[in-house]
Amino acid sequence: MITYLRVQNFKSWKDSKMVKLPSLAGFFGTNSSGKSSLLQMLLLLKQTAKRADAEEVIFFGDENSLVNLGDFQEVIHGHELGVGLYFEITGRLTHPFPNVLRTPFQTIHFNFDTIIRKNERDLITERFRYGSLSSNTKIVWENNNLSNGGQNLTPIFIQNCYGLPSSENSDVSKDLTAFSSAFEELFSHVYYLGPTRVHPQRHYHWEGTHPREVDLWGNKAIDALLSAGVRKLKSSTKEDGVLIEYRISKWLQKMELAHSFQLIPTDSLDDKNYEVRIQKSPNSAEVTLADLGHGVADLFPLLVHCYYVPEGSTLILEQPGVHLHPMAQAQLADLFLDVIAERNLQILVESHSEHLLTRLQRRIAEKKIAKGKMALYFCRNNDGASTIEQLEVNESGDIKNWPENFFGDVMGDMFAMTDTQVEQMAEQGSED
Repeated sequence: MITYLRVQNFKSWKDSKMVKLPSLAGFFGTNSSGKSSLLQMLLLLKQTAKRADAEEVIFFGDENSLVNLGDFQEVIHGHELGVGLYFEITGRLTHPFPNVLRTPFQTIHFNFDTIIRKNERDLITERFRYGSLSSNTKIVWENNNLSNGGQNLTPIFIQNCYGLPSSENSDVSKDLTAFSSAFEELFSHVYYLGPTRVHPQRHYHWEGTHPREVDLWGNKAIDALLSAGVRKLKSSTKEDGVLIEYRISKWLQKMELAHSFQLIPTDSLDDKNYEVRIQKSPNSAEVTLADLGHGVADLFPLLVHCYYVPEGSTLILEQPGVHLHPMAQAQLADLFLDVIAERNLQILVESHSEHLLTRLQRRIAEKKIAKGKMALYFCRNNDGASTIEQLEVNESGDIKNWPENFFGDVMGDMFAMTDTQVEQMAEQGSED
C-alpha cells in the first residue's frame, strides 16, 4: 500500500506537497488540472522498477508501457531543464509479502525520495534516500557514496533512481538491497486500468496463460477469468473462478446492467475458444458481450480486475464509470468499499462523476467507512501550475469546501428555464 506521495517539478506540478493515500482516495477536478499526473507518477515508478535490469535512471515509457511521457524535457515543470525532478513516496508492505527488511514486525513501512536531473548530455540520479518507519534504518546515496545517515561511506556507482540491488558485501549495501527490493515489491502490487477499454469480441482465444492482471485496457480480463477457473481445480483457496464469476454477476445485477453471465466454450472443435454470454434479464435470451452497449463491456474488466488481483494490492483507476448510467456510477462507490473491506485493496480513482462522489458522501454519513480510510481531493490548474486541496467532509457527509458550480449550476439552470417559460407564456398571452 502506498500511504503518501509527493512530486515536485513534474508536469503541471511545481510541488504537490504530501498527499495522503488511505484505503480509498478520490481525485476530482477540471480537465488538465493535474489529477492524472499524480497517478502517472506512481505508474512511472512502477514501470521503472519493472525494468530494473535495464539500468535506466527512469523509464518514461513507450507505446507498450503503462504511460508514455516522452522524455525529461516533456515532464519537467515549465520545461525548465535546470531544475530537478523530485519524487517521494511512503509505502507499507504487510505479510504475507516478503519481509525484505528482516524486521521483527508484521508490517514494513518505509519512506523513499529521489532527485533526477539532466546534465549536458544525460539524465543522472542526484540523490535517493530510504528510511524505515519500522526501525531506525536509514540510508542515503549521493555523489556515488552510500551511507547510513551520513556515516560509514561506501563508494558505489548507481544509475537507477531508486538503487539497483548491490553486489557489495557491506552492511549498508545490504540495507540498500533490502530497501530496493521492498520498493520493487511494493510496485509489483500496483495495478492500473486505463480510461478506455478494449473493444469486446464475440469469441476469445485462450492459450492457457495465467496473467498477473487484466492489462492496461482490460484485454486480458477473459484470460484472467479462465486462469482463475483452472487454478480452482488445483487449489481450494477462496480466490477461484466460480467465486469471481458469482461476484461479477452480483454487481451486474446490482447495477441493473445484466442478470447473469457465463463464460463457456464455443461449439467449435478448438477447445481454446470461449465466449461471454450475457443475460440482460431473467427471461431474456443470452447474447454475447459484443452485442451489449459500452457500459457492460467497460465495467466487465473492472470487475475482474477488482477480484483477480492479489489481496492487499493497490488499484489505480482512471474514469472508471465514463460509459455508465448515473445509478451504476453511484454503485461503483459501493463496489470500491466492498473490495476494500473484503480484499484489503487500496483504490486510487480519478473521476468526474458527481454520482460516485455523492454515494461516497452518503456512505460516510451512514458510517459505512471511517473518515480516516478515505480521502477526497480537488485539483486545480492556475496559469499552468496545479494545486491540490483535500475536501473537508464532515460526519454527515457534507463537503464544506466543495468548489462552486463544478458539477454545473443545476438550480441556476432550473430558475433560468422557469423564467424563460414564464416569458414565453406572457408572450403567448399578449398575442392572444
